[in-house]
Amino acid sequence: MIVVDSFIDRLGIHPVIQAPMAGVSTPKMAAEVSNAGALGSLGIGSSTADQARQMIRATRALTDRPFNVNVFCHARPVRDAQREAAWLKHLEPLFHELGAEVPNGLTELYPGFLDGNDVFDMLLEERPAVVSFHFGLPSGERIRALQSAGMLTLATATSLHEAALIEEAGVDAIIAQGIEAGGHRGVFDASAEDQRLSTAVLVRLLARRVNRPVIAAGGIMDGQGIRAMLALGASAAQLGTAFIPCPESRADAGYRAALKSERAGITRLTSVFSGRPARGILNRFVACAEAGCVEPAAYPLAYDAAKRLMGAAIRQGNDAFSAHWAGQGASLVRELPAGRLVYTLMEELNAGS
Repeated sequence: MIVVDSFIDRLGIHPVIQAPMAGVSTPKMAAEVSNAGALGSLGIGSSTADQARQMIRATRALTDRPFNVNVFCHARPVRDAQREAAWLKHLEPLFHELGAEVPNGLTELYPGFLDGNDVFDMLLEERPAVVSFHFGLPSGERIRALQSAGMLTLATATSLHEAALIEEAGVDAIIAQGIEAGGHRGVFDASAEDQRLSTAVLVRLLARRVNRPVIAAGGIMDGQGIRAMLALGASAAQLGTAFIPCPESRADAGYRAALKSERAGITRLTSVFSGRPARGILNRFVACAEAGCVEPAAYPLAYDAAKRLMGAAIRQGNDAFSAHWAGQGASLVRELPAGRLVYTLMEELNAGS
C-alpha cells in the first residue's frame, strides 16, 4: 500500500528515531539526536507532569529541531490482594538475602496517561512536535486535541490487530515493534495471546495492510538494519538499545558494563520486573523470580517490589537485580556520542544506496 503523506517528510528528518526509553533517555540525548537530523525522544511514562515539563523545556533549550515525547497508556491495574501477597512471598528470600525489609504491600508507581489530565494538559501547553503512545491508545478526543494543537502522533503496535486500532483512531504513524525489541512490549492487553512477530514480518504485514507510515522497531542496530527495514516498506526505523551506551544517556556503570559483556547476547522477555513483558539482559533476579511459576503482580505494581530489590542491591554494589533493558541486537552496540551515532547510521545507510 502506498502511503501518500510520509511522516518523515512532514518532520523533515532522517529516517531514524531514538526510542524514548523512560529512565534512560535525557534532554541532552534527545537534543543531540535531533540536532544531528534524526528524531530524539523523551520517555515521560515514569515522570510527573512537572518533571516532564522540565524535561521538555530542557530539551527545547538545546535544540530547535523536532523531538518526540512518549507516554504510557496502560489501564490501571485491577488490585488482587492474594496475587500481590503471593508475589511478595515468592520474592521474600531475595529480600532477606539483601537484608531488606519485605514490604507489606505494593504501590502503583506509575499512573498512566489515561489517568487524570495533568500530563495531557501539560502537553497541550508545551506542544512538542511529536507525541507517542505505548501500551495502548488514549481517547480519540485526546488524540484529535493533540493533533489540532500541531502535534504529530505515533503509537506502538505489536500485531496487525493493534495497528488497525491505531489507524482507526487516526494516529499519524505506527511503530511496528517486533519481538526482538528491548524494553517493554507495547501490547495493548498483556493478558491476551502475543503472536511474537519479528520486526521484519510485522513491518511487511503493516506496509501491505495499513494506510499509515510504518516505523520499524526491534533488533535494529546499524545502517544496514535500517536499510533492510526501509526495503520492507518502513518509512523509518526506531533504535533504542543502540543509543543506551551513548554518554548522554542515564545508563549507569553497571548497565554499560553489562552491554559490553558477553551477557549482552542473552536477553529474556520477562514480566517479573514490572508485571508486563519486557526484554532485558538475563541476570540473577530474572532467573530467581521466574523460578516456581508464580504469577507476578500486575503492572506497574510488580515494579514496586523489583525497584526495592534493585535499590537494596545497588547500595551493596550489586547490579544483578537491575533491569538492564536490551534488545536481541545488544551485542552490536557501539560507544559513540548520540549525534555521532546518528551520522554513522546515516553513512552506513547511504553506503548501500
